[in-house]
Amino acid sequence: MTPIFDALIRAFRDLFRLEVLWTVIWPILAAVLLWLVLGVSFWDTFSGWIASGLTAIGIQTWLEGVEPRWVAYGIQATAHLLLFVPLVFITALVITALFAMPALIRLVAERDYPQLKREHGGGMVGSLLNALLAIGIFSAIWVFILPLWLIGAGVLVPFIAATYLNQRLFRYDALAEHASREELKTLLYTYRSSWWGLGLLTGLLQFVPFLNLFAAVLTALAFIHFGLARLANLRQLPQNSSGADLNH
Repeated sequence: MTPIFDALIRAFRDLFRLEVLWTVIWPILAAVLLWLVLGVSFWDTFSGWIASGLTAIGIQTWLEGVEPRWVAYGIQATAHLLLFVPLVFITALVITALFAMPALIRLVAERDYPQLKREHGGGMVGSLLNALLAIGIFSAIWVFILPLWLIGAGVLVPFIAATYLNQRLFRYDALAEHASREELKTLLYTYRSSWWGLGLLTGLLQFVPFLNLFAAVLTALAFIHFGLARLANLRQLPQNSSGADLNH
């Protein structure tokens, strides 16, 4: 677990570098703006989906009989908010993975891994396909595990889904620029349990108030540090003293 925590510590350190601050802000702003526009444009559609969901679990019928009516409206508004917030965070994660990762990788690599040669084993097409697959399986997890809510185990769903999404979304992008195709396959396979562990810890941050505002970029930085340190270890390259300990 030491390399995982080391990556997280270095991610927290880099989070407050001036070059990173704008990258922290703009994915969240873009995600909020996107869902505000979609929410306003398709309000009736989203409301219908939420009503169908509430009906499926037997709440909608109860809401129709609640008095005063503002209580029912308040519950429905809360349901909209509970849908909106996760969508914003998930969208911010995807935006960060697709568009902010190159800048973050450059910052981390130049400071901590300057001798690490870029082999370009992955590319934008691979990143996009990986993101689409991650989102698809993430959505399927939500759909297939929803029945757990009926037996009281539904609280596990967000953590399982967030863990999967993080490790699937960021592990490829963290390595794609520097690793060769062979190195990419080796590192993804060799450290698969560590990728999941890092996905779990960074996924938990999404449920911590205030910290969740930084979760997308913090997750990206943690995966970059972990991935590049493992790659440097695989190549047995020397590192700056500020880099991760390659003996782990």
